[in-house]
Amino acid sequence: MRVLLAFDKFKDALSAREACEIAGHALGERNPGWSFDVCPLADGGEGFGEILTAAAGGETRRYSVTGPRGLPVEAAVGLVPLTHIPSRARQFLGLENEAAAGGVGRRVALIEMASASGLALLAPQERDPWRASTVGTGQLIRHALEEDVALILLGVGGSATHDLGLGALGELGLEFHAADGQRVHPPTPEHWPRIARLAGRIPARAPIRIACDVTNPLLGARGAAATYGPQKGLRATDLARLEHASGRLGLLLCHHCQQPDSLMDTPGAGAAGGIAFGLMAAAGAQLLPGFDLVSAWLDLDRRVSAADIVITGEGRFDDSSLSGKGPGAVAARALALGKRAHVFAGAVCAASSHDGLTLHAVTPAGTPLDRALRETSLNLRRAVLNAF
Repeated sequence: MRVLLAFDKFKDALSAREACEIAGHALGERNPGWSFDVCPLADGGEGFGEILTAAAGGETRRYSVTGPRGLPVEAAVGLVPLTHIPSRARQFLGLENEAAAGGVGRRVALIEMASASGLALLAPQERDPWRASTVGTGQLIRHALEEDVALILLGVGGSATHDLGLGALGELGLEFHAADGQRVHPPTPEHWPRIARLAGRIPARAPIRIACDVTNPLLGARGAAATYGPQKGLRATDLARLEHASGRLGLLLCHHCQQPDSLMDTPGAGAAGGIAFGLMAAAGAQLLPGFDLVSAWLDLDRRVSAADIVITGEGRFDDSSLSGKGPGAVAARALALGKRAHVFAGAVCAASSHDGLTLHAVTPAGTPLDRALRETSLNLRRAVLNAF
């Protein structure tokens, strides 16, 4: 029996790799003759860089960079040879022609924004989008450029910031000045009232691609501040002020970079506190569908086809999951191929009405959230053993 283990993370409890390992160990004890294909999933957030780098046999360089609130953190850049990346993923990245032309020695740099500017790096009482910065993400991009890479692939999930990526852009060559000429650094929202003009340009070097599945524009009811600000510590009473300030800085950036104001309306421009908008405006970055790219990079279709049983899961699984990304997409693909699929989730808020699909809630009913998070490893192991 061949089993594909393709878990995403259980947020605040288990990484995708940890979930795969727990399920694999439990199944291996119960069924020693089974074989396992371990395929942790990522969507651009935590684990993105590590998972994709490891899957393609790349190497990791670690750096000390500036965290979201100014303290140093250790973060990584993954370096993957172009020839190690599956053809479909190279097509997503626009690198198929370079590979066909020989591309030997060229590499793609993988950067996970969450490792340098992520929400998980801050305790709940430290989360404040007025003061959080993407400086560290810009430092990682700069380190990657020093490696003379063919392309930079940035995953932007799990950010702590709402600085439109200005902190990162400042590390790449842009400058922010007050009316009296003094430089404003870091250009976090609390300092935006002082910014009167921008200076400098970002040199054209390796292209930047952003793995992103959100479709939020920068501003408005579905914009970055309204949608994601509260989870980053934004008070409801501050929303209008941050929205207005974001619009002003967005216009300044568009005009300085000779981009149309409508760039702020682009689906996905609001990703990760607007870093997608900032990098599009000043560095010519392009957005890519995150999970589709990850699926191609991990060769998921082939691996699902080769499995007898597909086991996936994440923190929460609901009625929209089967038509969405990540574990839901894996399960849907398995069902389409006539495979048995099992989904294990901390919370299941969906009815399993699909032949061949079994949903398992790993958390016992009535368990308080803090205890459920602490005991996720034990609960997942127990649920897998009970199911098989």
